[in-house]
Amino acid sequence: MGKRVGGIIFVKVDGHQYSAKGAWEYNLGVPKREAVIGHDGYHGYKALPQEAYISGEITDNADLNLRRDLLEVENATVTLELYNGKIVMLQNADFTGAGTGQTEEGNIAVRFTGEAAKEIR
Repeated sequence: MGKRVGGIIFVKVDGHQYSAKGAWEYNLGVPKREAVIGHDGYHGYKALPQEAYISGEITDNADLNLRRDLLEVENATVTLELYNGKIVMLQNADFTGAGTGQTEEGNIAVRFTGEAAKEIR
């Protein structure tokens, strides 16, 4: 029996669902570890902050007001529901994308950034 690992997703901003498409990406914002190497070998590691974000593309539609519904989003809760049952939640998120729409398939790249994200399921 197979395991669900990818495919169908749902993206919501403050409970409003958007028409997600393509590959989405997220980062929990946990500090990234990098090795510290000296002339005599491994000394340990350093930790650097990372951006907590959820990003991908949505399909534009006539009811979407790009400025109000995306560009001006601040302090929102963004959820990314994955086909494997996991839900990634980014709280106190702001829209940090460029807000560029493309006409061929109605794509709009979106990016939401916050202090930290968490897996809630």
